[in-house]
Amino acid sequence: MNDLSITIRPEAAGDAQAIERLHERTFGPGRFVLSAYRIREHVDHLLDVSFTARIGTLLVGSVRQLPVTIGETPALLLGPLTVEPPFRSRGIGRMLMERALDEARDKGHRIVLLVGDEPYYSRVGFKLVPKGRITMPGPVDAARVLVFELAVGAFEGVSGTVAPDWNKARG
Repeated sequence: MNDLSITIRPEAAGDAQAIERLHERTFGPGRFVLSAYRIREHVDHLLDVSFTARIGTLLVGSVRQLPVTIGETPALLLGPLTVEPPFRSRGIGRMLMERALDEARDKGHRIVLLVGDEPYYSRVGFKLVPKGRITMPGPVDAARVLVFELAVGAFEGVSGTVAPDWNKARG
């Protein structure tokens, strides 16, 4: 199992059920109280910047991004990013993230936020949001709020509350 052929492809509408089962296995029921999930209740993720990882036909990982605002500034919220436990530590999460960030940049997005472990996400360029610059809904450990600039200087002067992008809210 050392030479796995991983395919990263855009998420399709038909992937939703398999991805939800993956989230159930990896995050459990407690995921619904997290601040990032509160935002996800109102806005769907964007399929064109969300991806799956497969080995053959087996779904082994997923990353999603959804539209948010930071104050008045549009951004993406990355997550959840998850990989089936037996396939972790093989670079699949990094491949998913890099593809998602590249596609977001190509599609004109400028800022990506996430709530996660800085030592892991800093390897692809995420940085800690300076304390007090943004507020997430609900309780969040400020040391886990990270930002990635898809364009140089895109986060300069940006501050405010992170909220669903209501222009893209579910009807």
